Amino acid sequence: MSREEMQNILNYHSEVRDGMIIDWDVPIEMDDGVILRADIYRPNDTVPHPVIISYGPYGKWLHFQDGYPYQWKRLEDHYPNLLARSSNRYQNWELIDPEIWVPDGYVCVRVDSRGMGRSPGYLDPWSLREAEDFSICIDWSGTQSWSNGKVGLNGISYYGMNQWQVASLQPEHLTAMCVWEGAADYYRDMGHHGGIACRFPETWYREAIRPRQNGKGKNGYKSRINGEWVSGPDTLSEEELASNRADFISDILDHALIDDYWKSRMPDYSKINVPLLSAGNWGGVGLHPRGNIEGYVNSASDQKWLEMHGLDHFTHFYTEYGMNLQKRFFGHFLKEEDTGWDQQPKVQLQIRYPYEGYVERAEEEWPLTNTQWTKMYLEPTDRTLTNSLTNKSNIITYEALGEGLTFLTAPMNSETEITGPVAAKIFISSETDDADIFLVLRAFSPDMREMVYQGSNDPHTPVALGWLRASHRKLDKEKTLPYRPYHKHDELQKLVPGDIYELDIEIWPTSIVLPKGYRLGLSVRGRDYIYPGYEESQGTVAGRVYYGVGPFKHDMQGNRPVDVYGSKVTIHTGAECPSNILLPIIPK
Repeated sequence: MSREEMQNILNYHSEVRDGMIIDWDVPIEMDDGVILRADIYRPNDTVPHPVIISYGPYGKWLHFQDGYPYQWKRLEDHYPNLLARSSNRYQNWELIDPEIWVPDGYVCVRVDSRGMGRSPGYLDPWSLREAEDFSICIDWSGTQSWSNGKVGLNGISYYGMNQWQVASLQPEHLTAMCVWEGAADYYRDMGHHGGIACRFPETWYREAIRPRQNGKGKNGYKSRINGEWVSGPDTLSEEELASNRADFISDILDHALIDDYWKSRMPDYSKINVPLLSAGNWGGVGLHPRGNIEGYVNSASDQKWLEMHGLDHFTHFYTEYGMNLQKRFFGHFLKEEDTGWDQQPKVQLQIRYPYEGYVERAEEEWPLTNTQWTKMYLEPTDRTLTNSLTNKSNIITYEALGEGLTFLTAPMNSETEITGPVAAKIFISSETDDADIFLVLRAFSPDMREMVYQGSNDPHTPVALGWLRASHRKLDKEKTLPYRPYHKHDELQKLVPGDIYELDIEIWPTSIVLPKGYRLGLSVRGRDYIYPGYEESQGTVAGRVYYGVGPFKHDMQGNRPVDVYGSKVTIHTGAECPSNILLPIIPK
């Protein structure tokens, strides 16, 4: 290594600011020689402390307010008390605030992932290489003089999703992990819902990743945290930047089935054996809650907890409610404090009511033991959902790109709670050799106004969503459960036009309490849900048009040709074709 290269590696500095020692751009060498950059926020003393580390792509020097101004304004307008707790100088998107955690005796380590922000290298999101890098960073943090050897993982979304991966590698110093709204299965949870390509990865990669790639230099962001260039001092051409990153958008479309590309990115739950807190959002359908629940249920750890909440994607991570959970969890496992965590229920749910109401409840398992699994059958004649299966065969047809069909229950005789996973079995025939099925679980007041919620990304989120491309109907019989179908997605099974096929469709877990007189509805359609009250004049959210499914739309060019997926689809019912939905009814 030349003297110049060595000087570049050692090019970092430390200072005392706001009562903390801050080490800027500390080099961490990977096993292939690439140097990643980390910031360390630590107490101003010589005592070893536990570490909370994050590894991700959003730029450790990019302030929350500059990277996500719409979300920052949401905090300012709706939760000003959250921002009054510190100077907010070091706020970073989806991460803990060092000014709140360092005084409590934690070291906060932020690592720019390979190819992003201040870290050079080839950018390939959620790759095995990234997981290996993260593992090295964890063990590096556990051996530093300021560390007590115990390392915890914490963060939202990306900073939660890659925790499942790295925990599978079992780094020596990993002690506890808090996955806050973090998907786990990149194919089923994000890239291809039910086999249908989702637009979100393309939007995310274009708007949130490429602008922060290492090498943007002066063409990128300037940090209000320290006045330096967020994406490194060097300014590369667009051609150079493109050659140093994966074509993530094409990769997702090119890998339409689960193959080695996806398998290399999936966690091995059987190897996740450290204490785990998995916190999901009922309204995060389209990305996170499925992973939070699947990770909790399947991880091998005998010390694991599930929490489910509502509201915006990032809100409860910063509220006193969420902060209390995180600090009690980490205090117990990283500092051996008596935080009362030994009394924490295994499952803590914010049960959802109409009009944004939530009631906290403790449970001991998922799905809930007292669940009354209840089948409601589709009745085409009057488009109802009924408890009884009729022997008479019937059909009803809809235009796939139209409004679809909505089947309604009778008004509830009494308050009714639905909490848990939902599954549907729909018998269909198509005019073409395939069909995309979009299911929407909906709630209606006595005067038939639809009840929608502030979801993690959309202010008009329905109760639950599910999807399936009919040619992906093949089930994994070992992993399928009566209440949670699990599709292999490893081959296409095209339809014979006019023939009847049985489709088992997963609807993502949900919670809703319907008062007396309210109705539940199931919509079957061939395109994304659109909130009936949506109007163009309502404007955009973070510069994007959101009408019920947030950024999780299924309109990728070339993935849904109209001549195949714009056809007429027929639903078949009756004794031989018992189309139904399986609901998790919770008795009082």
